[in-house]
Amino acid sequence: MIMEVIATCMDDALTAEANGADRLELITAITEGGLTPGIGLIEQAVQAVRIPVFVMVRPHSRSFAYAKHDIDTMALDIQAIVKAGASGIVLGALTPEGKIDEQALERLLPLTGGLQVTFHRAFDELEDQQEGLQTLLKYPQITRVLTSAGRRPAIESVREMAGLVAAAGDKRLTILAGSGLMTEGITDFIADTGVKEVHFGSAVRYGKSNLSPIDPSALRTLADKVHQMK
Repeated sequence: MIMEVIATCMDDALTAEANGADRLELITAITEGGLTPGIGLIEQAVQAVRIPVFVMVRPHSRSFAYAKHDIDTMALDIQAIVKAGASGIVLGALTPEGKIDEQALERLLPLTGGLQVTFHRAFDELEDQQEGLQTLLKYPQITRVLTSAGRRPAIESVREMAGLVAAAGDKRLTILAGSGLMTEGITDFIADTGVKEVHFGSAVRYGKSNLSPIDPSALRTLADKVHQMK
């Protein structure tokens, strides 16, 4: 089992690594769902931790439908993130009609330099996630999908999550379950859905608040639970 933890600063990154995180999702603006962090933080985190650092590429939080100048911004950010030595990119884009924006993917994915790419929770805005999964399978650069399996918290979407895991099958696309997962019930969730990777943000912070630091004890307890699962 792989556990990914959101980091918004160096303190988060170091605490997460020291207490059982397997991978970081590095972002800023956590209360807005995550935006692209500054290049200084990216370079510092990549140099300071040994676990993989995946970096959010999201220019604003207005929507997941991006104008050409937004895509241009994302392209420049991706090139800087690759140069900084990150292990992965986290991105997503939708058309105004609510479908996956394949034109945006075709512009951005060739810039990722062979890094792994996570399609983020824009996926949860899709009306037909099974159709969306088939679309993403066309792009070998995309290695995982971060999803709660719909618009509800992941913990309330066990059947839908299991369906996505089954649809992905043994293909190269991994379902990364996130949003609304807690320490309580996590082992049952993993067993019932078949997910191999889980993603945590507020659940591992003091008071379960997005704006609080990571609680080392809470993260270590959760990591121990997650890592005992096969």
